[in-house]
Amino acid sequence: MDGSAAAELERAERVVMRWDSTASASTGGGSGDDQMLFDGSGDRAEAERFLQAVDDLRRLAPPSPGNGTGSSPPRRSSSAGGGSSGAVQVAMARLEDEFRHVLSTRAVDLEIEVLADLTSSLSMTSDRTSFSAESTAAADREPAPAARGTDDDDENSNSRSSCVGRRSSYRSMTSIREIDLFPADAISDLAAIAARMAAAGYGRECVQVYASVRKPAVDSALRRLGVEKLTIGEVQRLEWGVVQPKIRTWIRAARAIVRGVFASERRLCFLVFHGLHLSSNPTTTPAPAPTTTTTPSAPFTETVKGAALQLFGFAEAISIGRRSPEKLFKIIDLHDAVSDLLPDVSDIFAASKAGESICVQAAEIRTRLADAVRGILSEFENAVFRDLTKTPVPGGTLHPLTRYVMNYIILISDYKTTLSQLILARPSASSRVAAEGNDLTPAFPDLDLADPDSLLPLATHLIWIIVLLEHNLEAKASLYKDVALYHLFLMNNVHYIVHKIKDSPELWALIGDVYLKQLTGKFRLAATAYQRSAWLKILNCLRDEGLHVSGGFSSGISKSALRERFKSFNAAFEEAHRIQSGWHVPDKQLREELRISIAEKLLPAYRSFLGRFRHHIENGKHPELYIKYSVDDLEISVSDFFEGSPPPPNSRRRSHG
Repeated sequence: MDGSAAAELERAERVVMRWDSTASASTGGGSGDDQMLFDGSGDRAEAERFLQAVDDLRRLAPPSPGNGTGSSPPRRSSSAGGGSSGAVQVAMARLEDEFRHVLSTRAVDLEIEVLADLTSSLSMTSDRTSFSAESTAAADREPAPAARGTDDDDENSNSRSSCVGRRSSYRSMTSIREIDLFPADAISDLAAIAARMAAAGYGRECVQVYASVRKPAVDSALRRLGVEKLTIGEVQRLEWGVVQPKIRTWIRAARAIVRGVFASERRLCFLVFHGLHLSSNPTTTPAPAPTTTTTPSAPFTETVKGAALQLFGFAEAISIGRRSPEKLFKIIDLHDAVSDLLPDVSDIFAASKAGESICVQAAEIRTRLADAVRGILSEFENAVFRDLTKTPVPGGTLHPLTRYVMNYIILISDYKTTLSQLILARPSASSRVAAEGNDLTPAFPDLDLADPDSLLPLATHLIWIIVLLEHNLEAKASLYKDVALYHLFLMNNVHYIVHKIKDSPELWALIGDVYLKQLTGKFRLAATAYQRSAWLKILNCLRDEGLHVSGGFSSGISKSALRERFKSFNAAFEEAHRIQSGWHVPDKQLREELRISIAEKLLPAYRSFLGRFRHHIENGKHPELYIKYSVDDLEISVSDFFEGSPPPPNSRRRSHG
């Protein structure tokens, strides 16, 4: 080494040794740990001199026994007797402290609420700053300008289908919102320090310091967004009512964390570490930024991997939990959220082997959630079939099972976009075989569809659920001893099914007109069967058969038979009024239509009967015992029917006019 180089090296050592963090205040030249070179005050002269001295040491110092051996350099050592090697170690110790100081003091506080709102409602016109290893010069340590991705839409849709094995550059994704976590000057300082440490073989130490500071920041963001630190077992032990709001919170938080927090951390790592060799093997290249570019995935993955595992651990716990019908829709929401995030997870994590495991975990969770959805649908079908309640609902009204099932499948139809992708098989023959050895299980119905291939598999499952419901309702109808009530119960419930389908365009579109017409026909048959069984006997009292006699001077009418006929009619109608006023038709329009239908049959028949025969009764003794009702009385009484509660005693309306 010539004299000028030796003098230059000596000057560099003096500059470095003034900032020896390990020396005592008496020997350290007055610059202790309480003073920092990179304090953001704007006085850059001393910091630049120090960086230049570090560069000069790397350029001029002869190789030491530790250099190039692959062994990790010591974290701290005294500079006494160390020569150039000691000065390098002092410089690295100082830079490590400076690196930690900048990371700890210059970070921008994340506005979590704003971040959550942004990442859950980004439009297709949102901008995303992108950094590509191919487009950014390795020696350029300043923040790079934004680079828009230009991938073809079809290519994007294909590459987004799976995150495993992707190695694309950090391309534009409209869903991601990267935030500046540090001011530009702080990022420049961090990049400058990292470059010197990596060049001196202290890359691993630099990464460790970086991760030790940024990990708590990421963990804090998760906590502020409401992501609790729960194990899979703890999640599965929670009551479902407690879990549901946590799923809502998780979906909102996951979008913010993946698209905002993780994406911003990834960008920060890119700006600080891009192009650096981050192993502990020092290089002999004097330049602060090696020309060989590598993706800075190690510090990023080390920083966020724990948070990512915690985040997706919650979704994993839900995906492998116990399956029950009430969980279906929240699990679909969770599946859709994970599916929506997978391309972003891939874009952010798939550049490294360690990050790829997070992609694999997220993809596996989505698969398990899809399996859970299919399993829950099957469980629901079985539950509908095997609902074995043996207590008839009072008054033949709507059964709670009918209401529950129809509201459930309307919600299913609201999720038809996702479910049409997940439900790819129609109800199998094995799923339609009744359980053997269970006397309480009703015989299994047939799924008889005119053209099943014209329906989506999801639609056939919905029809199958309704078929199971109908079959179960028939079993429940048989609990009524009154045949008319049997039919009224079926009429009420099938009518409800028909109108719930008509009231839901999504469900109607899935099921189709053909099956809806079949259901409508069943409703009409039940209504007709009710009227026939409930009113045929009463209407028969108003027929002429059995009233006429022949011979002698008789008028041809048997007054005794006529009196018995009026008495029979009165008794039958009063019994019908007493009982059927307690029956319930909950649908107001159906209730009125049924009353009108009864009145249209009953009132003309009674009016005609009275017109033909009342004078025979009125000419005799005590006509009020036989003609107890006028036509108006009957019409008023019919309005009491199907209200679900009999009218109070002594409230019967009567007229003999």
